[in-house]
Amino acid sequence: MSPILEIDDLTLRFGGLTVLSEVSLTVAQGELLALIGPNGAGKTSIFNCISGVYRGTGNIALRGQSLNGLAPHAIARLGVARTFQHGELVPEMTVMDNLLAGRHCRIETNFLAEMFALRSVRRAEANHRRAIREILALVELEGFANLLVGSLPLGLQKVLGFARALALQPDVLLLDEPSAGLSRSEREHLARAVLTVQKKLDLAIVWIEHDLQMVADLADRIHVINAGRTLAVGDPAAVLNHPEVIAAYIGNA
Repeated sequence: MSPILEIDDLTLRFGGLTVLSEVSLTVAQGELLALIGPNGAGKTSIFNCISGVYRGTGNIALRGQSLNGLAPHAIARLGVARTFQHGELVPEMTVMDNLLAGRHCRIETNFLAEMFALRSVRRAEANHRRAIREILALVELEGFANLLVGSLPLGLQKVLGFARALALQPDVLLLDEPSAGLSRSEREHLARAVLTVQKKLDLAIVWIEHDLQMVADLADRIHVINAGRTLAVGDPAAVLNHPEVIAAYIGNA
């Protein structure tokens, strides 16, 4: 199966500092690729390059179309969504409104039609709200649609950040440490949501994660980054037992 997202020889420099050096990776439709490595290895920088926040050299392609030089909103419209290490939700808004904001690229009504509340606008809004409720059901939060996000605990807000990215209806989903700061039960809820979405939506997911047990349990493949370079790629069991990967995490005796 040809990859849906393909990165070739990605290099990123800030002045004299090389953050990424000739990194290449692929992810197929329906695959969960874990991107792991020590703190400061360059994992989030890869996400920032994919989503257009940073611009390195090399090539990044979605379904064969180059993303090089495109603005973040154009890349999102093509089908790349991401979460952040912090939820970045609006606490004063309801869950429904936060997820609708994440769906902005799919809302095609115009200002005049909205101002006059035309029937086409009302119909489109009803369809978008129905889609959001379906997403909330997928992540086991269907009863929370009308609650203010600020009233919810961190664990649920992390799952809602994941759900908001899904609201874009992406082809590729980038998850940046979604389980950071969560309790074991909250991590289990998040893991169920990720697996459900992967299987039911056949979605390509690239997932930065430091919980290696979650990685071993959930990932189809692992790609290890260390000091801005690829260290190992492959099956979770083989990669997590690779001597250089172990050394990168815990050092040599």
